[in-house]
Amino acid sequence: MSNFKIAVIAIFSVCFVVGIVLFAMYKAGAGQTTANITIWGTIPGQAFNAAYKASSISGNKYVTVNYVKKDADSFDADFVEALADGAGPDAVILREDSIYKNRNKFLTIPYATYSERTFKDQFIQEGEMFLKDEGVMAVPLAIDPLVMYWNRDIFTNNLVSQPPKYWDEIYGLVKTMTRRDSSGNVMQSAISFGEYNNVTNAKAILSLLFLQAGTPIVSYTNGAYLSVLSSQLNSQVLPGQAALDYYTQFSNPTSAAYSWNRSLPSSLNFFLSGNLSLYVGFASEIFSIQQKNPNLNFDVTNIPQDRQSKTKIDFAHMYAGAIVKQSKSASAAFSVIIALTEPAAQTAMEAATNLPPVRRDLLANKPSDPFRSVFYSSALVSRSWLDPDSTATGNTFRDMIESITSGQARVSEALGNANSSIDSLLLK
Repeated sequence: MSNFKIAVIAIFSVCFVVGIVLFAMYKAGAGQTTANITIWGTIPGQAFNAAYKASSISGNKYVTVNYVKKDADSFDADFVEALADGAGPDAVILREDSIYKNRNKFLTIPYATYSERTFKDQFIQEGEMFLKDEGVMAVPLAIDPLVMYWNRDIFTNNLVSQPPKYWDEIYGLVKTMTRRDSSGNVMQSAISFGEYNNVTNAKAILSLLFLQAGTPIVSYTNGAYLSVLSSQLNSQVLPGQAALDYYTQFSNPTSAAYSWNRSLPSSLNFFLSGNLSLYVGFASEIFSIQQKNPNLNFDVTNIPQDRQSKTKIDFAHMYAGAIVKQSKSASAAFSVIIALTEPAAQTAMEAATNLPPVRRDLLANKPSDPFRSVFYSSALVSRSWLDPDSTATGNTFRDMIESITSGQARVSEALGNANSSIDSLLLK
């Protein structure tokens, strides 16, 4: 975007938030009452507090905010129980794969209140999965994109100067960087694709490959969500099948790309031990990797792309704020969520998490830090999908891969079964 357009968007955003805050203050002041807002979320309390304190709403004496950090695994059960008791929060901050499952508990923000044009101008494209015909389901707050970690020592020892930019370059790396002992056991691997249980982030990697191949996995059509995992989608071959063919070949012992099997440790641990050349992980993992092995000589780069595609695509988890239907202070809760998207709040959240912001204007200024610059560019091209049930679809993806690698099902058959499974989850 031009500097002028960025400035206009930033000014409009600030005015928009100020207007909401003033409206909330006017309503509160008219009745001499204070809105006590409770927000449940799965982001760290430190990140929320940093963003809140940097936002304009923190100085509003008529709105007080209490953030409660919840464990992602127990959130749904706690949320349902609290709503049944009439003690639920006013708003929640959840990852995108928990939003759809709880959609009936959230208010849809009408476009008359928060226009689609404002939303698209302010947030990266991945956030548009929260847009419905009648309004906004949730507001983007944070993003955690996939990146490629690469072992610099392995690359140097094999006289390879650069990490791959395209997926087809992996084949050459398998030939030079995968090592086997005299019994054929993999001792060093180029990439950890092909299996599920011992591939850290396997579901996210598969989602990435599906999205890059051309299938959005779940599509919003005629007011309803449906799975398109096994749909043709105007392609010569099934996009989903092309993605699965690529992924599973790396665990096929008869394939020239064979580089991984289910007897190996988790891909993260194999990378930490210095035996894996390429590890696909989230930006949020960088501190953990540095702490677990301070001596590991690694770097970070953008996710490889399909050489034939004209569109760059990455996969990212996105955290978003949604207003709970039961809230008695929905207007004030909305003003808090919007305040967390202010430039100052987003900058503070980035400082606390090292994750890139979700605002387009902030991403236009790429940082000089080598890791964060990769995170910024990854965020700009990121996509995701509205997962109906993260645990259930994880099992679906696992069954799909294991049925292929065990020879129990052809790729097309496994893809069709997964498509039917996701469709049934979307109807719940």
